[in-house]
Amino acid sequence: MKKIFVNHTNHPSTRWSNEQTDAAKIYGEIVDVPFPNVEAEADTEKIRELVRANAEKILELEPAAVLCQGEFNYTFAMVERLKNFGVTVVAATSERVAHSEILPDGSTRQVSTFNFVQFREY
Repeated sequence: MKKIFVNHTNHPSTRWSNEQTDAAKIYGEIVDVPFPNVEAEADTEKIRELVRANAEKILELEPAAVLCQGEFNYTFAMVERLKNFGVTVVAATSERVAHSEILPDGSTRQVSTFNFVQFREY
């Protein structure tokens, strides 16, 4: 059976750096299971339903590991659920490099670059 690394975030794996892709492939083939849109008005029951439905999809893949990051309440509930099923769940860590400049009109432009460092287990 082939090993699977599930990317459950808002960031498609096709847009990852080579470093992040290589780190994920240590766990297995990368499969994207898109993170849901969690409405600000969603109550706890709605979050539970989103987690249940998406956990079902993820668990069917029998993943070696799952990258889960996004809206905090959903992420917490999903991580807890997956770990209860014995799944390794990780977060991506990165180093932020910021550059600021003052524009001619006096406003400030800030550009941040996030460089992948590692996956850290929850």
